[in-house]
Formats: sequence, structure tokens, C-alpha cells
Amino acid sequence: MAHGQAPVAPPAGQVPSAYRYKVGDVVVTAVSDGMRTIPLADTFVRNQPRDAVNAALKAAFLPENEVPISFTVLLLDIGGKRVLVDTGNGGKPGPVGQVRSTLAGIGVDPATVDQVVISHFHPDHINGLLTPEGAPAYPNAQVRVPAREWAFWMDEGQMSRAPDGLKPNFQNVRRVFQPFGDKVERYAWDKELAPGLTAVGTPGHTPGHTSFTLASGSDALFIQSDLTNLPALFVRNPGWHAVFDMDPVMAQEVRRKTYERLAGERTQVAGYHFPFPGAAHLEKDGEGFRYIPVYWRPVL
Repeated sequence: MAHGQAPVAPPAGQVPSAYRYKVGDVVVTAVSDGMRTIPLADTFVRNQPRDAVNAALKAAFLPENEVPISFTVLLLDIGGKRVLVDTGNGGKPGPVGQVRSTLAGIGVDPATVDQVVISHFHPDHINGLLTPEGAPAYPNAQVRVPAREWAFWMDEGQMSRAPDGLKPNFQNVRRVFQPFGDKVERYAWDKELAPGLTAVGTPGHTPGHTSFTLASGSDALFIQSDLTNLPALFVRNPGWHAVFDMDPVMAQEVRRKTYERLAGERTQVAGYHFPFPGAAHLEKDGEGFRYIPVYWRPVL
């Protein structure tokens, strides 16, 4: 430091959070949309008492009576294209809604994103399709959504029969996709969306909830979307029913079957709500699974 120069104050918050790793020839950039902490509701885990949930939080060295929820989208440099998987919470940046500012921090212009692939239609995955002003956030990207998810949420009959607590989700889906008109492409499960990126049906969380397999060379990554929420609760206890799962029994069956396969194959997993950067391995451990984060590396 030069004589007389005042020290630079550290930033009040964290610097933009992005982490790159490779899956074969594909560069994966985990892009943080931030983190939100919510109070632990008695119904957050539907089939467990609050004491059991607090015990699991404590065992994971997390504060009791609150739930930290991270949000991480993935930017894939794949086949000469930029593919964004999910878009975050959108809105003006705060504790969440940081995807576009994080992309700016690593020099990625939203106009250079070629494709946006959506896993399901919960607001924290689709609201980032729009800027705070309501314009498409990725103006040159092809938007692709699960056909089964679109069929459910766009069905007027489903919306009319939905409980009052779910109706805002139907309305939000219409708000988000209205600016795109008929330019939204619906994809089927098992379809290859980009070289090596294949849609995998994992319903239960929502009717059309979709995960993805990314394969390149001898490497693979399973992008699980919202197959589970907080790992300390739902990876460790795959039979627990999260309040966000629309069909908790189906979600549990799909989760357990999928995790049994991934653990047996030793496949790396990326979770939207896993602690940043959201990549880990899962190991069978009794009736549940052990969560083993990836080893951080400073260079690709």
C-alpha cells in the first residue's frame, strides 16, 4: 500500500458467486441466485414432527427453527452454445434475484445465452425469465419447457379446481410466459436438448418436474433440479415429505429410486437448492444418503 493511501473497505456482501467445473468437454458454471432463510414451519416436513426436523438441522450444524435455502442455476457451454438451466427468482437483486448481476460479474452478457431450459414452473425457477421491467431477460434465447409441466399449469380446468393457495402459481405462470407468445418450445422427457443434455422425467415435486442428465465423454452430471430441497433434511432422509412437493408420495418414490441409482453409479449430482456451488456425490447410508460436496478447485 502506498504511503498515505487509505485501506480499501471490504464489500458489505459477498462478491458475485460463480464456480466453474468441467463435465467432459462441457464447462459448467454454477451461478448463485442468492440464499433465503425462512422460519421453520411445523408443516415444512409434512410427515415429521418439528423436533425431528430440528434434530436433523442440529446434526448438520445448522441453526434450529430456520431453513436456509440456496438457489443455483447452471450455465452450460455446450456444443458451441450457451445453455442456461433455470433462471432464478428474478426481480430486483436482494438476498435472491442475483443471477443477472452474477453473470455480469463474470462477463456474461444475457444476450449471448442461446437457450434457456426450464425444469418446472415454480416461481424461483421461472421468474428470472423476465427483467424487473417485464421484458425477456435473455432476449436471444430459445425458451424450452417440459411439455407435461406446460399442459398442467396452462390448463384452465386445473386452475379453476386448484386450492386457493395454489392459484397464484397458475397466475404467475401466465404472467411470466405471456411476453413470449407462441415462441416457447415444449419438450418431451427423454429428449436430447443440447449435445449430451437429456431431459429426465422426475415428477412428484410438480406434475411435470424434470431433471437432466449431462454426459460428455466418460463424465456425467445429474442435474436434479428440485428432486430434494435442503440436503441435511431430504438427502439424509429421502422419505421425508417437503411442503413444496405437490405429490409427496410420488416425489419420495422417484427420489429414492433416483438416488439409489446415482449412488450406485457414483454419478455427480447438481442440486438447485444444495449449498453453493450445488454439486456433490451421494453415498448410500442406511435408509438415507450421505451428502459429499465436490472438492473445490481453483482452476478448471
